[in-house]
Amino acid sequence: MAETIDLTGDGGVLKTVVRKAKDDAIAPSDSLPLVDVHYEGSLAETGEVFDTTHEDNSIFSFEVGQGAVIKAWDIALRTMKVGEVAKITCKPEYAYGSAGAPPEIPPKPRKGSSLGSVSEEKARLEELKKQRELAAATKEEEKRKREEAKAAAAARVQAKLDAKKGKGKGKGK
Repeated sequence: MAETIDLTGDGGVLKTVVRKAKDDAIAPSDSLPLVDVHYEGSLAETGEVFDTTHEDNSIFSFEVGQGAVIKAWDIALRTMKVGEVAKITCKPEYAYGSAGAPPEIPPKPRKGSSLGSVSEEKARLEELKKQRELAAATKEEEKRKREEAKAAAAARVQAKLDAKKGKGKGKGK
């Protein structure tokens, strides 16, 4: 069984490594804060999934430590490396609070940008979201085409087998 680590010392954010990263994998840092994650958010009481990137195979990108996500993510992702898979369990005060509503977080500009570019950053994030959706749709279309090609190839093979069987019936009689 994997060890559970208390990342905050108060039981507020617990991390259990499901799959370790490779030894030479990199972790987020002040100079490299942007991360791409796949996640599945579920309620501890019921196990009900309330949000996921797995459904459409999308990726969620954000800068660690900027307050753009729930506190638990800012804390936990700093301890993770590329390729690592972990289960993060957190108390409400490290997530959405006792009311269960996500915090209102205005988009934050990237390092080096001016406050006037917040709307540009919001537009950039919206464009990234559209690109992710388009990429997911393209992947689905490619998957559908591969499945059709497999089915067509199987039908051709079956037709050849059937043709060979038919030729052998009349010989030698």
